[in-house]
Amino acid sequence: MPYTDPLEPMLERAEALRHQIARRLVEESGAPPPPSLSADQLAAADEAIAAWTEQGEEEQDQRAFRPIGPLQELLAEHREMIERIVELQDRRLS
Repeated sequence: MPYTDPLEPMLERAEALRHQIARRLVEESGAPPPPSLSADQLAAADEAIAAWTEQGEEEQDQRAFRPIGPLQELLAEHREMIERIVELQDRRLS
């Protein structure tokens, strides 16, 4: 049985979420879904991810009391995946 690094599927999932976020941003802008994502669309996803990450814990805690939309769900899932990746990398270094 070949060795598979547990980090690989996590990195793949984070990248898949990045693409889903980009597609969701396109959908929310009212544009038709593209056959493939452009560099600008992926950059917009990166900006949304960075903005979500930079928000304070208080802002995100307040969202717990009201429903969040599909984009916010993807952003939250991406953030959780990145946190899991960082945690695994930290454990490997210690």
